[in-house]
Amino acid sequence: MSGVLLRLACTATVAAQAVLAPGPALAAPEPRPSVARLLTDLQRLYRQTEQATETYNATTEELERQRAEVARLDGELARARLTLRTHRADAGRLARQQYQNSGGLGPYVRLLLAPDPQHALDEGHVIGELARERAHTVARLTVAERRADALARRARKALDTQLGLAGRQRRQRDDVRTRLAGVERLLATLTPEQLAAVARLEQQGVTEAQRRLTTAGALPGDRPAGPRGDRAVGYAMAQVGKPYRWGAEGPDAYDCSGLTSQAWSHAGTPIPRTSQEQWRRLRRVPLKELRPGDLVVYYPEATHVAMYVGGGKVVQAPRPGERVRVSPLASYPVLGAVRPGDDPGQAPLTEAR
Repeated sequence: MSGVLLRLACTATVAAQAVLAPGPALAAPEPRPSVARLLTDLQRLYRQTEQATETYNATTEELERQRAEVARLDGELARARLTLRTHRADAGRLARQQYQNSGGLGPYVRLLLAPDPQHALDEGHVIGELARERAHTVARLTVAERRADALARRARKALDTQLGLAGRQRRQRDDVRTRLAGVERLLATLTPEQLAAVARLEQQGVTEAQRRLTTAGALPGDRPAGPRGDRAVGYAMAQVGKPYRWGAEGPDAYDCSGLTSQAWSHAGTPIPRTSQEQWRRLRRVPLKELRPGDLVVYYPEATHVAMYVGGGKVVQAPRPGERVRVSPLASYPVLGAVRPGDDPGQAPLTEAR
């Protein structure tokens, strides 16, 4: 909180001066909210914004998969239509041959009148082979037509799904922007003194939460990182100082799960994009067994995530207005921790528990 609050202090001062400027009518001033109430309101708005951001991220990921499916079906449909044209050409050629030969004698009459019955039988065998080939050609044409029709229906349905997802993504993007605007409006009403008091109160809460974890023995001891976990931590630490931006996956800015997913991807172990899917699909580990590279997930809805770096600290992209930084593990209410696959031969994903 402190970084974004202090950076907005000047804005708040201007807003406060505008409010305090004398006007034609003097209304009784509204009672100033307590610092604790302001902190609660800001934390609620930030939490709602991050939840909306993770929902947007999930839809964006689903939309990308759907676009790939549409492209795959379009390619398959194009190949099916090419095959169908080939089979239709074969069927047309056979139809023309059948028409051209329709005026001749039938195979049985030719056999009765033939001077050499054996030769006629051999010729009949050839005629039978041609008839079977014609039947196969017609059968292939029928199958190709059915396949092309089925693929066309699937492609249309996939495209409709893609369009629906794109509309949902736009609505969720607007929801995130609306919630961010709510945070900015609240911050703009605060004086520099209020901003500083809120930052102090929040820091006190983090310090107390970290102390409780330490006293309860929930914080891990010094455990070495696995080889990929070490690379993931190295990547995440190299991003310290870069700004938070919702929906961002680097390299210039990140949101919380964008940072963790990119760090593990660069370490050679792709993981789900969103904090909720990371919590749902990765292997759970107790806090006291954390090792660097593990992910700490926050809030009951799993709407925030950070990467453990050792010493009771995490590296994270905190929230709008702040930058990637190293923080106490208890910066937010902890839900639990997960570990991506790091050992050779270990599967990175598990079913939800």
